[in-house]
Amino acid sequence: MKTFGIMIQVLLGAALIYGTLDMPKWGDPHSPAASHVSPYYLQHSIEHTATPNVVTSVLADYRSYDTLGETTVIFTAGMACLLLLKRRDKS
Repeated sequence: MKTFGIMIQVLLGAALIYGTLDMPKWGDPHSPAASHVSPYYLQHSIEHTATPNVVTSVLADYRSYDTLGETTVIFTAGMACLLLLKRRDKS
């Protein structure tokens, strides 16, 4: 049974590595994100969001639900740690 689990892990790892082979290289200026998405944000962020800082406009306006979700996960993890580490009185 242990061998079956290891085989599943190896196959899953190979599938994940195979899935990343077609990705563009890190920092590639011709990748879709660098050639389509970034110029759009740079050109339209001020007129869409009225925020002069492009990073702030992307995080707070374009990706606000994603940022809220990440904040919720961090908050939930912090509260779980506090509840697990809380001292209990033995009275």
